[in-house]
This record gives sequence, C-alpha cells and structure tokens, in this order.
Amino acid sequence: MVLADTRRLADSFPSVDYFEQRDIPFVVAVNCFEGTEVYAPDDVRAALDLPETVPVLLCDARRREDGKELLVRLVEHAAERAGIRL
Repeated sequence: MVLADTRRLADSFPSVDYFEQRDIPFVVAVNCFEGTEVYAPDDVRAALDLPETVPVLLCDARRREDGKELLVRLVEHAAERAGIRL
C-alpha cells in the first residue's frame, strides 16, 4: 500500500516504482483530512501515471475504519491479480 499525500505527491513516486518494478500488487491510499484539498481518484491516478488496474482510494489515515477498509481492498486486489476468488 502506498499512502499518498497530495501536498507532496512526488514523494510517492519511489514507492510506486518499487511495487511496479517488482510486479507486486498494490493500492494507492490518498490521505484526505481537514485542511487539504481533495482530489478525485482519477486525478491522482493521472498525476502518478498509474494504470486503471491499480486501485486509488480516498481515506483519512487517522481513522481505524478507513485503515481496515484499505487493507481489505489491498487483499482483494492482490487476490484478483492472482486469480483467486474470495
């Protein structure tokens, strides 16, 4: 999982590159919280030059429920890439 801060999106590129170069399934979690501009997932996808197959999810990383949902989506994505039905 790559946790992205839209105020410093360029900092996410090394992590994205790491997973892409190793063909490891990953999701991008865009941390949205009070006081920051919220961007659409497709806008973040375009800025990070991600394929449609990589899920881009909005979250508040401080919220436990958001963290759980992100982990579930990551496992689902990895299973889907491996051809496993959950």
